[in-house]
Amino acid sequence: MVEIYDDRIEFANPGDPIVPTERFIDGYQSRNERLADIMRRVHICEEKSSGIDKVINSVERYQLPAPKFSATHKRTEVIVFGCKDFDAMDREERVRAAYQHCCLRYVMRQDMTNQSLRERFHLPGSKSSLVSAIINQTIEAGFIRLDAAVGASKKFSRYLPFWG
Repeated sequence: MVEIYDDRIEFANPGDPIVPTERFIDGYQSRNERLADIMRRVHICEEKSSGIDKVINSVERYQLPAPKFSATHKRTEVIVFGCKDFDAMDREERVRAAYQHCCLRYVMRQDMTNQSLRERFHLPGSKSSLVSAIINQTIEAGFIRLDAAVGASKKFSRYLPFWG
């Protein structure tokens, strides 16, 4: 089901997701492998699940709030939000955006840094402490972690999804 509102579009699909919602960006698995194989052969689908990556990339490009993925009883829901200024986003929306940004960067083999997240939010360099606070909140929520390969340098910090 697709429901269109003034400030969002909601998608609902019957059934529990095969992949956990927090792994929609990097994980993929076909519910019906034979059907997916036939659809791939006739070029109806790609069978590699890059659709969510494309959605997140577009959301970032157009400065939209991060989509919300949820699984309720026998139902999977996705909410894609309309335009909203950074200042109007609440903590949950900013943390969700930081996590999804980190996941997208990871699957694209790029680093998430304070600078990349500032660019995602279209914030100037003078807002780097605000972005650091969002990064810390996202770490505290357990969604991302510091990349230990960089060492203790704050200046060169980069981040990975909790599963990366």
